[in-house]
Amino acid sequence: MSVTTVRLQAEVEQHLEAIARRLHRSKGWVINQALSECIEKQQLEQERWKQTLEAMESAAQGKVVDASEVHSWINSWGTENEQNAPRSGK
Repeated sequence: MSVTTVRLQAEVEQHLEAIARRLHRSKGWVINQALSECIEKQQLEQERWKQTLEAMESAAQGKVVDASEVHSWINSWGTENEQNAPRSGK
């Protein structure tokens, strides 16, 4: 494990100490948890952005499905005549 020094604002330090006491954990543990969650969130957001850009490119290429086909498909869910997902014409 590596060591990193960080300067905290007084208010942040107070909250950090209070959380650590409440959880019966060290401040280092709380910081590690917070950073791990932040990193995971950033990675998910980056992946979502990548998927959004890919979807926009796909739409720009005309790979789209008519909204009425999508609604019909969704309305068929859970029925005896459940439809397959509509596919783009391209």
